[in-house]
Amino acid sequence: MRGFTLIELMIVVGIIAILAAIAYPSYQEHIIKTRRSAGAGCLLEMAQFMERYYTTNMTYAAAELPQTACRFDTDDHYDYAVNVGGANAFSITATAKGAQEKDSKCGDLSVNQAGAKSVTGTYSASECF
Repeated sequence: MRGFTLIELMIVVGIIAILAAIAYPSYQEHIIKTRRSAGAGCLLEMAQFMERYYTTNMTYAAAELPQTACRFDTDDHYDYAVNVGGANAFSITATAKGAQEKDSKCGDLSVNQAGAKSVTGTYSASECF
């Protein structure tokens, strides 16, 4: 008789389960890292829009975050907020939400008018941006 026995089939299922148990966490980490890169890029794009607003109006007062395409792309993973500190200062923060909240390495991302980048996680800003 030809065919597979139940033991052979269970061995194959066990091997697949072991491989999946190893690969899935690595995949999840890669997804979080990719979303973080997209969020950081979007944050820097918004900072450039703020600089453009400043060169046009000579102040950050009354400036609002632009509705960019990247903002809509990353909206499921980050909330963006601007804090205008007078005429010459601003800070934009990308707050992680949803599955991205598991990113304890970088956490929330921020950038200010001087281009200084900061994070709330355990990594340095240079590792997250």
